Amino acid sequence: MPSVFTRIVRGELPAFRVAETDHCLAFLDINPIQRGHTLVIPKQEIDYIFDVPDPLYTELWQFARRVGRAIQTVIPCNRIGIAVIGLEVPHAHIHLVPINTMADLDFSRPRLRMSAEEMKGLAREIGEAYRRLFE
Repeated sequence: MPSVFTRIVRGELPAFRVAETDHCLAFLDINPIQRGHTLVIPKQEIDYIFDVPDPLYTELWQFARRVGRAIQTVIPCNRIGIAVIGLEVPHAHIHLVPINTMADLDFSRPRLRMSAEEMKGLAREIGEAYRRLFE
């Protein structure tokens, strides 16, 4: 059975897409711990980040860096925190989270509630920043 992320890649499930390449996709986390919390995935379904083949692994992290820079132009923050946990969805993914303190990257915190319109607008803003910076 395909992962929820594979179903997003295929367009079977909706997502607030931020940016994509031929092999990678970035979209907003629907249960964000911070405004702008974005997931970066390889389009190929691979469960564990360390099982991603070398060329794709490098491409995934380069793409994540670009997406992180785009997020930072939209969301005022000190850093973009990075987490690779990999337990909640069996599809390799990188969490990019705007942070100002270490506590901002605490996944045990209550999740933010954002409307679909807020999410759509934020995804559009980050996507536009990505295109301005990298296309």
